[in-house]
Amino acid sequence: MSVPSLLKVLLVDDEPLARLRLRSLLEGCVDPRAEVLAEAGSASQAQAWLREHRCDLILLDVQMPGPDGLQLAGALRAQAQQGGNSPAVVFVTAHAEHALQAFELEATDYLSKPVRRERLQAALLRVAQRLAERAAMQAQPEGRGLPLGEPDGVINVSDRGRLLRVPLAEVLYFKAELKYLTLRTATQSLVMDGSLSDLEPRLGERFLRVHRNALVAKAAVRELQRHAVSHAGEDEANSDSADGADGWAVRIAGVNEWLAVSRRQVAAVREALAGQGG
Repeated sequence: MSVPSLLKVLLVDDEPLARLRLRSLLEGCVDPRAEVLAEAGSASQAQAWLREHRCDLILLDVQMPGPDGLQLAGALRAQAQQGGNSPAVVFVTAHAEHALQAFELEATDYLSKPVRRERLQAALLRVAQRLAERAAMQAQPEGRGLPLGEPDGVINVSDRGRLLRVPLAEVLYFKAELKYLTLRTATQSLVMDGSLSDLEPRLGERFLRVHRNALVAKAAVRELQRHAVSHAGEDEANSDSADGADGWAVRIAGVNEWLAVSRRQVAAVREALAGQGG
């Protein structure tokens, strides 16, 4: 997997001095390097630029006049879910209280001001790795799913210096947890980089999005029922109220865990269960 050596960047911050500092820090980053294509002083300016241009990465402030950075990131995430080619987002802000919401929007990273060059370099590397994974997936023939060696597919996971190859047939679910994803099998939980939006099209029809933070193997779903939120293992207070209102959950085979199901996905889960019964 070839990691891009040059990232094309859009800077979005309402403070010119903040943009100048980021430019200076980016000039010192070497692996990968970054080229600033343009700057924007607001989310609206950024959206106007993005309608005519493309970039790999947006370094995005949160609090700005008018639409804020979270709103822009939300619009980009919706675009990606509809099949659009959306740039990666790394938030750069002094307001750490927005971190949870940022990662719910599947930002690649979240940098606190004042930004250190080493921390920025690490964020750039994560972006480059994610872009390389996306490019590898897009290069596969239609319908191949994960572009890996075994007939049933495997997924590579870096774990504390080891590279593990996990057969896709063993995966029960993927769940978004702040900056990372948790891959769950019957015997282990592994932490991996990436986002559900990037992963979902690679998995094909065997996995089902049950919630904005979870993709579940259809074959692993054993039961759907109304369920107390605390038992489902989800704190829906931080979720969208429409998703959490009914308290639906699915039971996962092999580990007897419950995962929350958003209201809009209940019908799809019922259909998947009915298909298994047939």
